[in-house]
Amino acid sequence: MCRELGSGLVLESLLVANRGEIARRIIATANGMGIRTIAVYSEADEGLPFVREAKESVLLGPAAPAESYLNVDA
Repeated sequence: MCRELGSGLVLESLLVANRGEIARRIIATANGMGIRTIAVYSEADEGLPFVREAKESVLLGPAAPAESYLNVDA
């Protein structure tokens, strides 16, 4: 989500649809910049650091990717 500020746009929220070290680096940088971070995860990833480090997290579904990450409706 962005909002207009002066002559440009300001990023307010960032959805991180990744996991692992890359997600953690993106989340840490965005959090440091004051950008709200939202991580999506499956039940298999529930205890991973990126889920805790994001300002918000959303459970997509069961561990099977077809039922979570690859489920467009989720």
